Amino acid sequence: MSVPASQPVRFPYDGTEIGAAPVGDQELAGRAVEHAAAVRVRVGRLTAGVRRQVLTGIAASLAEAAADLVDLLVLETGKPRVDCGVEMRRAVATWQSAADEVAHLHGETVPLDLQPSGEGLFGFWTRKPVGVVVGIAGFNYPVLLASHKIAPALAAGCPVIVKPAPATPLATLRLVHLVREQLVAAGAPAGAVQLVTGDAEVGRTLTTHPEVAAVSFTGSAAVGHHIARDAAPRKVVLELGSNAALVVAADADLDAAADAVVRGGFYASGQACISVQRVIVVDSVAREFEKRLVERLPDVVVGDPRDPTTRVSALIDETATRRVLDWVERARAAGARVVAGGVRDTGGRGDTGGADGRCIAPTLLAEVPDGEPAWDEEIFGPVVCLRTVPDLDTAYDLVNASRYGLHAAVYTRGLRAALEAVDRLEAGGVVVNEVPGYRSDIAPYGGVKDSGIGREGPRFAIEELTVTRMVVIRP
Repeated sequence: MSVPASQPVRFPYDGTEIGAAPVGDQELAGRAVEHAAAVRVRVGRLTAGVRRQVLTGIAASLAEAAADLVDLLVLETGKPRVDCGVEMRRAVATWQSAADEVAHLHGETVPLDLQPSGEGLFGFWTRKPVGVVVGIAGFNYPVLLASHKIAPALAAGCPVIVKPAPATPLATLRLVHLVREQLVAAGAPAGAVQLVTGDAEVGRTLTTHPEVAAVSFTGSAAVGHHIARDAAPRKVVLELGSNAALVVAADADLDAAADAVVRGGFYASGQACISVQRVIVVDSVAREFEKRLVERLPDVVVGDPRDPTTRVSALIDETATRRVLDWVERARAAGARVVAGGVRDTGGRGDTGGADGRCIAPTLLAEVPDGEPAWDEEIFGPVVCLRTVPDLDTAYDLVNASRYGLHAAVYTRGLRAALEAVDRLEAGGVVVNEVPGYRSDIAPYGGVKDSGIGREGPRFAIEELTVTRMVVIRP
């Protein structure tokens, strides 16, 4: 067996090498699927008690290792420490919730004698594991997103192969090591969970292998749609991108709404699929709202992600940084007003801003025209776009005038306006008087339109990774 190649993993803030990770290839990916297929029956027959024991043990192991993993996540992703702490807390909660849901994985009886042909028959359905699962995670929340793939698969009784993003494999490698330790301790095969690194061709080998039954992917819409086409007829669960909107009604608490935009638009340096990107404000309060928003921007500390006070740091790489700045410049050229930011930031406190100005200043654009990617697409950076509308009816129509639909939010004191938002907004989640980035890891999560298909959250993801089996018995 050949020794896998390796590549350096670099700290996005200053480019220094923090470690090295193995690089898989298509042959290795194929062997991983074959191994998963070989243990599929054994994993599917693990008792509910064993599966819950494993999941509970992993939650405890992750909680114990959380401090070290936060340190690693900061270095690997360049994400501010505060956001890495949130990631680890959510990851632990995901494993705990998956353990709880094992007890709820069941079927029910069916009254077959409702039809004359069913008289004398006894019927019920149960749930069975779908089979080998491939989980592909994004770079921005590597431990959490891998947990969203692995925990439901194990709870359902499925072997799973996880592929981390090439830029951020180290924390996921540590996670998989902890998972395999718990599997072995419970007498389950370590090969129930495997990890393969590599490029897009490795991913294609995994997602198109005939032994794979389901693919769960978190990432961009373009890549997700490509995976869905290639993977057919396998089942796919796609958690894709968005350009989340936040609507500010005329009766909104403007201070709370402005705080929400700052909090929801710049966390994780804007590299989150449900960070605030489009802010749509009713005209009668627009000037005052913009004023309050601008007053809060200096509080968004830019700099070294290792500093607990930092809220915006470097993006994952220089390519991402240049793309975001290019989209901002395009918007400016098309007539948008740059209210704040739109340039590289050196940190503002005497540091280097990532040696080469790798950080982008928190950016607020006003009146970005339709057709510009800063408004139409997912910018995935610390950029918020502000637009005014005459009324809430127009605001809701504007939210829906997007090919995306993951989460949306509205700030209002009115129950009627809130309920209308719930009814009208075309999104997988509608949030009232909170950031659209609010997400519970025990609730159904996913999008509509180009934002994906299927739902995550342990209970719902477990159902996605099982199939019903109908049983008919003539006693």
